[in-house]
Amino acid sequence: MRYSEFEKVITPARLGRYKTACGGDTRKAMTLYRKNLKLSQEMFTVLSCFEVALRNKIDIHYTTNFGINWLRNAAAAGGFFDNKKTRVTQNLINTAVSDLNHSYTHFKLIAELGFGFWRYMFSRNQYRVAGKTLLRVFPSRPSSVPGISYNSNDFFNILADINDLRNRIAHHEPICFQPGASVKDTTYARQHYNLILQLFQWMQIDEAALLYGIDHINTICNEIDAL
Repeated sequence: MRYSEFEKVITPARLGRYKTACGGDTRKAMTLYRKNLKLSQEMFTVLSCFEVALRNKIDIHYTTNFGINWLRNAAAAGGFFDNKKTRVTQNLINTAVSDLNHSYTHFKLIAELGFGFWRYMFSRNQYRVAGKTLLRVFPSRPSSVPGISYNSNDFFNILADINDLRNRIAHHEPICFQPGASVKDTTYARQHYNLILQLFQWMQIDEAALLYGIDHINTICNEIDAL
C-alpha cells in the first residue's frame, strides 16, 4: 500500500508521529506503525497471562482463608467489604453477581471482574478489611529496607503502572515512543515487560515456561530499535 493510501486509513494525525520519528521516511513510518501493532499484540498477550495469574493467586489465597464463595460473601450484608470505605468494591461485586443471575458460579464471578478491581485488592482499605495478608501472593518479593519498601501500597502503585500500559494498548495508543515525544524508543515497553516478568517471579511462577512460544517482545523491540 502506498503511504498516501495508508495515511487515509490511519489518518495523518495518528501517522504523523511515526513519520516524524522516522525522519520523514514514509516507508519506515508504515513499518514502524505495523511493528508497534505487533509489539502491542505481544504485550497484551503477556498482560493477559499476568492478569489471569494474579487474580487466580488472589482467589486461591482468599478461598483458603474464607471459603469458596469468599468474594460474594465479602460483598453481602455483614461481609468485610460491607462498609463505606470499600463501598465501590462491594458494588462492583454485587453488580457482577446480579448480571450473572442464575448462571452464577464463583469462577464466573472471578472472570467477570477486571484488572482494576484486582489491583484495588492491594489498596489500603481493601487490604486492611480482608485481613492484611494478601502480600502472601508474592512470597518471593524482596524484604523492605530503608528507602525501599514492598508494602501493599507499593504493589498497588506497581499494578497501577501495569494497568496504565494495559489501557494504552486497549485504546490503541503507541508504546514504541519516548513518553510525550515523537522519538522512537522501546524503553517504556521494555521496562514494563521486565516489571511483569519480575512480578511473575515474585509469585513463584516460571514465566519462561508459561510464556513459551508466545513471547517475542524483546525480538520486536530489537527490530524497532534497528529500524
